[in-house]
Amino acid sequence: MTIQTIDTGFFKLDGGAMFGVVPKSLWNKLNPADERNLCTWAMRCLLIEADNRLILVDTGLGDKQDARFFGHYDLHGDASLLGSIRKAGYSETDITDVLLTHLHFDHVGGAIKREPEGELVPTFPNAMYWTHSDHWQWATHPNPREKASFLSENILPLQESGQLTFLDQKPVGVSGLDFIYVDGHTEKMALPKITVNNQTMLFCADLLPSSAHIPLPYVMSYDVRPLLTMDEKVSVLTQAAAENWILVFEHDPVTEAATVERTEKGVRIKDKGALREFI
Repeated sequence: MTIQTIDTGFFKLDGGAMFGVVPKSLWNKLNPADERNLCTWAMRCLLIEADNRLILVDTGLGDKQDARFFGHYDLHGDASLLGSIRKAGYSETDITDVLLTHLHFDHVGGAIKREPEGELVPTFPNAMYWTHSDHWQWATHPNPREKASFLSENILPLQESGQLTFLDQKPVGVSGLDFIYVDGHTEKMALPKITVNNQTMLFCADLLPSSAHIPLPYVMSYDVRPLLTMDEKVSVLTQAAAENWILVFEHDPVTEAATVERTEKGVRIKDKGALREFI
C-alpha cells in the first residue's frame, strides 16, 4: 500500500464558526483571521494505491460552481484536484474508488464535473463512489442547519450515474482499510482507518479538521451534535495516543499529519509534519 496527500487548494471560512465557543483571543493565535474574520483552510485529500485499486478519499470543492459561490469562500492556491492527481502520475480514469467521508460541499464538490453542454457527471468515470446509506439519507433530506452544505448538484448525479455504493451494505474489500463512523459533525461521517507499514493512520475529516482542534473545547459551530463530537474526540484521541496513530488533517493549512500523546492538559501533539515523514 502507498499513500500520499492530494492538495486541492485553499479556501476561507469564518474563524468563529470553525472554533465554536473558543474565544478569538485564543484561536486567532493558531490560525490568524483576515479583516473579514476569515481563516485559511486546506482541502487535503488522500490517494491510496492498494490491492490493484487507486482510491481517492474526498474531492475538495471542485470547480463547477459560479463566481458568486466561490466569492463566499475565496478559493485560492495553485493546486487543484485533477492537477494534483496528474502530478502524482495518474489521471481521472485511473481512479477506481472515491471514498467520501461525508457529503458537505467542500468534501464532495470535486466528485462531479459540469460538461461543456451543462450536464453534471461523475469526475471519475471508472470509479465506484462510497458513502454510508444513513448519511446519504441525511444529505438528500437535509435539516435546515446543514441544508446550505448539501448541494444537490454534488450529490444526486452520483446516484443517477449508477456509481454510488454504500459502505454499510458492501465491503470496500481493500486489506488494511477500515472505517470509524462518527455522528457529531454530521450523521455517519466515515473516517478511513488505514494500517500501513505496521502503523495505524486515521484520516480525520471534520472530527479533527486541523491540529488546532485537538483540545476538547475546540469544536466547530457547524457540528450538529457538538457534545457528541467531544465524546468522539475523547475516544479517538485516547486510542490514538495509546497506540501512536498517525492523524491526517484534511483542513489544516500547514500541518498534514501528527501523532499525539497524553499530557497534564490532556491529549496534545507529539510530532507533526508532512505525511511522508510518518509512513
